[in-house]
Amino acid sequence: MRLRTVTAGPALAVFAAATLALTAQPAAAAPGGAPSGSSTPASSAALLAAPPAVPLANVQAHLQQLQNFATSNGGNRATGTGGHTATTTYLQQKLQAAGYTVTMQTCTTCNGSAKNVIADWPGGNTSNTYMIGGHSDGVSAGPGINDDGSGTASLLEVALQLAASNPTMTNHLRFGFWAGEEQGLIGSKFYINSLTTAQKSAIKAYGSFDMVASTNGGYFVTGTDAVAVKLREYFTSINVATETSTECCSDDGSFRNGGIPASLNFTGASYTKTSAQVTKWGGTAGQPYDPCYHKACDSYPSNINTTSLGRWANAEMYAAWTLTTSTSTANDFSVSLSPSAGSVNPGSSATATVNTATTSGSAQTVALTSSGAPAGVSVSFSPASVTSGGSSTMTVATTTAAAAGSYTITVTGTGSASHSASYTLTVNGTGGCTGAGQKLGNPGFETATTPWTASTGVIGANTGDGAPRTGTRSAWLNGNGSTNTETLSQSVTLPTGCSSYTLSFYLKIITTETTTSVQYDKLTVKAGTTTLQVFSNLNASAYTLRSYNLAAFAGQTVTLTFTGVEDSSLKTSFVIDDTALNVS
Repeated sequence: MRLRTVTAGPALAVFAAATLALTAQPAAAAPGGAPSGSSTPASSAALLAAPPAVPLANVQAHLQQLQNFATSNGGNRATGTGGHTATTTYLQQKLQAAGYTVTMQTCTTCNGSAKNVIADWPGGNTSNTYMIGGHSDGVSAGPGINDDGSGTASLLEVALQLAASNPTMTNHLRFGFWAGEEQGLIGSKFYINSLTTAQKSAIKAYGSFDMVASTNGGYFVTGTDAVAVKLREYFTSINVATETSTECCSDDGSFRNGGIPASLNFTGASYTKTSAQVTKWGGTAGQPYDPCYHKACDSYPSNINTTSLGRWANAEMYAAWTLTTSTSTANDFSVSLSPSAGSVNPGSSATATVNTATTSGSAQTVALTSSGAPAGVSVSFSPASVTSGGSSTMTVATTTAAAAGSYTITVTGTGSASHSASYTLTVNGTGGCTGAGQKLGNPGFETATTPWTASTGVIGANTGDGAPRTGTRSAWLNGNGSTNTETLSQSVTLPTGCSSYTLSFYLKIITTETTTSVQYDKLTVKAGTTTLQVFSNLNASAYTLRSYNLAAFAGQTVTLTFTGVEDSSLKTSFVIDDTALNVS
């Protein structure tokens, strides 16, 4: 995995300290259902085809093979090396033997013209294709067993177990194993660029699984695509809490940039676990999720959390199975919300209509419940149950103590199966949003330097590597090829009571460094004392839009700081233009 900016979001379920049994899965793992390995009520089990369990021992055997490939090829599986070639050959052989149509796509922009492995399971509506994948390469510093051998091995076994079950396919299923992720998402970008507009439109969602066995990790599901929805359903069914992350990104970024809904799903990398996360998941506070991230110690078996590995493997299977196979109940229904979002001031309420429909068989009674409401917020339904095809009015009421913020409330209808829909509630600050607008002064650096504070020569009518994106001026940090530190900063006051606080800027990184694994030159972006992201010579790119949620700083005066640090040789330029801090 390449980029790391992990920020925890709200938990979606409460953690129950139980080890997941890998010998059974919930029957279609309905949200709130029995943990895996528990008995399923006969009325449910008779109607739903359960996904096959993913044997942990098989996933571990794949990881041992990846370790062997690294050990036999200089200690790593980096793109362009023998270790990576052995990995892709292993994937090809296993998948073809199981009956997949495997395409070995040569990535001509990757080191050594490495291979992307694309595996399609026959059948299903190809106009509704769902993809799951991870990157098959590692960094040159070590074997890359958690990053991303864990994703590679678990996805491979999911593919093999699904093939062995040979289900009836409703939608089409495709797996992707990407080269060049550690060098800048190169393999997945190459794949996306090879697709026609129609082929992109056929892919309804992509889930990226990158590092799913961090030894001090958590459970991060980031995205709203169909794969992310199914993963949250699964983890809720086994009483394991999930959080979202603002980290961007692994190969999911290539899909999003191509207009395809995508999610990033992982257990964390170099950022540190909080005390609150220890309460949910166990582990050690103040320590990295993966202490061996991008290091030689990322090896098998020492750097694998087998509990996380097993849970994620079965979550991957659940998502793939329920999105693509024929698992309809004899009697089934759907749930939707209109509207699906609302904004209220503390002490007031909002309403939405819960609509149900009979999708197969006969109409049935559907009981309505909700989860995810924060303190000071209550949800009620009138009526509390309906016959499928009917509707109910949902009232979301807040007290004056409700904290400002944006919250996801999950509405679940339970009958012969369970189906959910999400409602986004925005609680305004006291008095509402009275200071909306763009808050940065001189956002494009076109009028001298004020109110920016910058090192000498950073802001100006730069040319060459420092040429602006628009206008005539930019902020150009470093690019000297010698040891130096340059800064750019501005203090800004954010109003309270607003629902959106977004910092954005365009960043161009040009480097003469030749390494593919070492961060010699760095740009650190901070809001106050909080680090938003660290860029380096490894992130070289043309102007790219970067954005961050600063809602945590509402009502405060915060200093935004860009600090560029360059080492003694081989220059790296960090060029910033077209900044904004939009509040609404």
